Amino acid sequence: MTLATTAHGRPPGGQSPVGVLGTGSYLPGHVVGNDEAGEPAGVDDAWIVRKTGIRTRRWAKPDEATSDLAAAAGRAALRSAGISARDLSLVVVATSTPDTPQPPTAAVVADLIGATPATAAFDLNAVCSGFVFALSVVQRTLLASGGHALVIGADVYSRILDRTDRRTTVLFGDGAGAVVLGPTDAGRGVLATHLATFPAYRDLIEVAAGGSRRPASEETLAEGAHYFRMNGRAVREFVAEHVPPAVHEMLRRAGVRPDEIDHLVPHQANAIMLDELADALGLPNARLHTTVADYGNTGAASVPVTLDAAVASGAVRPGELALLAGFGGGMAAGLALVRC
Repeated sequence: MTLATTAHGRPPGGQSPVGVLGTGSYLPGHVVGNDEAGEPAGVDDAWIVRKTGIRTRRWAKPDEATSDLAAAAGRAALRSAGISARDLSLVVVATSTPDTPQPPTAAVVADLIGATPATAAFDLNAVCSGFVFALSVVQRTLLASGGHALVIGADVYSRILDRTDRRTTVLFGDGAGAVVLGPTDAGRGVLATHLATFPAYRDLIEVAAGGSRRPASEETLAEGAHYFRMNGRAVREFVAEHVPPAVHEMLRRAGVRPDEIDHLVPHQANAIMLDELADALGLPNARLHTTVADYGNTGAASVPVTLDAAVASGAVRPGELALLAGFGGGMAAGLALVRC
């Protein structure tokens, strides 16, 4: 079911378009190699590289929470944009690993970066699609109300992994990525977004316990029901079936040809899957950007972390078109077309 689509062109009411004014990211300092990640699950470096393309990932220190990573990425994005935290209208954190059920992690981040009470702060959970969902929601809000926003994707998956489950423990890393959104020049900015959720597939990725349906108990702990679980094969099939049509539907509505896309910045699920997805999308001139080999799958952080790496490397030039593609639990797909 498509939830939202915005076509490119002049914003309603003659307002300035909303674009990415700055990017930032933060990865924890603890580098975890494949031997360390794979040993409890009984797999080695060769198996992990062959199956996932991942060589290292970063895991947070015991005293680092999602808000700490998010605040660090947010500060970097603010510096990049030349914007003070006191100038923000919104702070939105996309995460499925919040510090605590309450308060929202975004409130903690707003405090850490020095935002004022005039800055509204809230979390958004669309799992690995969360950053693109948040970007779309915030872009539409700023079109209506103006101002600047800090949009962050951050996750600490190392806290919810079953270290004996080879399907998940070798895939995930911790990290945070952020962008500052605000008014930009005509013809630039977020040109189109497309958000879709396929709830019939919602059980492909889940943490079964710890919420209101199955509160944490001795029973759920004994079952390991508070760990992250994923049906990797079915997720791969979902992405192959549903993401390419969603991309081409968005491009059609936006009036953009596939050969006009310069950069593809996808969710960093698995390097093998990303190569397959890039081929299936049929974007002949798009450069595929990846960070998965070094950082693993960082959940909602993976798209903004990879975008920041692409910008920092100088690969993305003004005026070029970038396609941001998130997909994951829900199951969901979040897409955004951005003129840099």
